[in-house]
Amino acid sequence: MTPIKTLLFFTLLLLSQITFAQYTEVINSNRPGVSKSAFSVGTNVAQIEVGPYIIKEEHTPLMYEVSGFGADFTVRYGLLFEQLEINLEGVYQNDTFTDYRSAIALEDKRSNFKNFTLGAKYLVYDPYKNSEEDDKPNLYSYHANRSFKWKSLIPAVAVYAGANFDSKNNPFTPPGIEGFSPKIMVATQNNFSGGWVLVLNLIKDRIGTDYSDFQYIITLTHSFNPQWVVFGETQGIQSDFYADNLFRFGGGYLWSKDFQLDAAVTFNAKDTPSVFGVNFGMSYRFDFHVDKETDNGNSRDDADKRKPKKDKKKRTDDFDDDGSL
Repeated sequence: MTPIKTLLFFTLLLLSQITFAQYTEVINSNRPGVSKSAFSVGTNVAQIEVGPYIIKEEHTPLMYEVSGFGADFTVRYGLLFEQLEINLEGVYQNDTFTDYRSAIALEDKRSNFKNFTLGAKYLVYDPYKNSEEDDKPNLYSYHANRSFKWKSLIPAVAVYAGANFDSKNNPFTPPGIEGFSPKIMVATQNNFSGGWVLVLNLIKDRIGTDYSDFQYIITLTHSFNPQWVVFGETQGIQSDFYADNLFRFGGGYLWSKDFQLDAAVTFNAKDTPSVFGVNFGMSYRFDFHVDKETDNGNSRDDADKRKPKKDKKKRTDDFDDDGSL
């Protein structure tokens, strides 16, 4: 079966579902981009999202540059409730810091985690949950609703709480930062008609330290067909240690219902320092979801296989609620 036929098949299965849950037949990834969607992966679903990258920074006034590579990763798991997700995320970087202020350039090779965080996210408000079935936006399908609905202006809202762990003498963190510190976030999400999804994250990080920072991330995604999505993103960072406004653009490709590929570029508009990065990523899920509505305890896939076949109906709407593939 070709990838497109496979996607169409699973979309038809979605149409036959009466109940609503966070779980989706197609992988629900936070990639591409770095924002977090309001929705979880679904109970008993384990998911890995990872992206190697290369980075180049140049600070003109201080006469230094940074060149290297790294990888960001997230492990997500839906626990106990459809609204609840626990996750472990981090960024590891290996680079060379070159100082040009002296007659001879001085190089310092560095490697460590830029951040390493364990946390949990919970969907506290879902504007679609109590809607009538014929008026409810289809969270499983990114293109399901063609006409504009005023209700789409009301976002889904999730809250997040986590704990950072910073090692001692870390070259990527402010001086004196080590051990555990709290991190909190509010994530909102609007699913608009025509294949548009807007995600907003408001983040307070390393709370209680001398260099606590505030961040916002705004991500807008758009799908063109069942397999391709593009996105644009802006990220603002404000603290006494580092402040910046980063921009990202890229896209993703749905290889199968459980596997996604993506790529993006990151840059800013200043020279203190200038930032340019390129990353490639992948997301893969291990789907052990069990439909609680089935009496025999079998998986949703097994239950769907026993359903009578529906009339074929051409669709091109297989993207997730977060605008990812």
